[in-house]
Amino acid sequence: MNVHGAPYRTIWVGDDGRSVHIIDQTRLPHEFVTRALNTVADAAEAIRNMRVRGAPLIGAMAAYGVCLALAEDPSDASLIQACEMLLATRPTAVNLRWALDEMKAATSALPAGDRPDAAYAKAAAVCDDDVATCEAIGDHGLSLVREAWEAAGRSRPVEILTHCNAGWLATVDWGTATAPIYKAHDAGIPVHVWVGETRPRNQGASITAWELVHHGVPHTVVVDNAGGHLMQHGRVDLCITGTDRTTAAGDVCNKIGTYPKALAARDNGVPFYVGLPHSTVDWTIRDGVRDIPIEERDGIEVTEISGRTRSGEVATVRLTPDGSAAANFAFDVTPAHLVTALITERGICEASVEGLASLYPERARHAA
Repeated sequence: MNVHGAPYRTIWVGDDGRSVHIIDQTRLPHEFVTRALNTVADAAEAIRNMRVRGAPLIGAMAAYGVCLALAEDPSDASLIQACEMLLATRPTAVNLRWALDEMKAATSALPAGDRPDAAYAKAAAVCDDDVATCEAIGDHGLSLVREAWEAAGRSRPVEILTHCNAGWLATVDWGTATAPIYKAHDAGIPVHVWVGETRPRNQGASITAWELVHHGVPHTVVVDNAGGHLMQHGRVDLCITGTDRTTAAGDVCNKIGTYPKALAARDNGVPFYVGLPHSTVDWTIRDGVRDIPIEERDGIEVTEISGRTRSGEVATVRLTPDGSAAANFAFDVTPAHLVTALITERGICEASVEGLASLYPERARHAA
């Protein structure tokens, strides 16, 4: 996608052929800053502190983290230690584990001297696959946006509600939930996006809105709890969110606050879609509420917030009284029966064992 007229992916290898560069998402939307990572510890820190975030991008970062480790030391011990360090950074997004498994499979059987080049080639392939996958999600999801536009008699923009950031900044490019939005906008279908702010880290208000500004997509930021109100008053045609882990039975784990939006959508007859790549499906589990680990982050993300002051300074302020405890659950699970359909790179399917199996028979055959 473009930033100030220049094309960017969210992650790339530097001119030295070794360092890995990222957009530091902790600095958005007020500053566009790129950062060079030189060690596996740098990669782990970037994931843990959400300089990179979004399930697919976390996977890509983990892949390049293995590259950085093997460039320094291509031994078995280094590979094992790097994978353990990276896997421990964030527990919920399954793409992290998937990418590390891909990297181990591509390098572990090779002589040590061949591992660095093989690792960088595999990480590049992981990134290219993500770009192609997300673009295909956009192509399939475009049909849903077009159907909504035609159902409205082509008389007004399609009103889309999203949550968190499942845009190109959460992937290598295109995004998952936003890919159909970008495809529709580029195809000349008028869209308007309701952007839920997504407390506590405000990925919607800061990152999704920043993306849409740069792509020229009309949008309005709303507080998280406005979604149900908008649906009650007929101001949402469809919801599209992303997911950090989806079970083999179609339960969807996404940023905290997704489940209430799905409940409101069901109560108001609004379709609720989820965009996801193959790497986000966890074929080892079926019960998302019981089996998906929910990350609990530092309560300071709830008690404090950063923003630009009227003087132009970026500052952090405290929202709560001293002495108030804060719980920070990062994700929730939306049961499959609340999901209208899953939008994947292979097509659109029901959120169910049968639906996913119809698109991924080779994976479903070995599922839990």
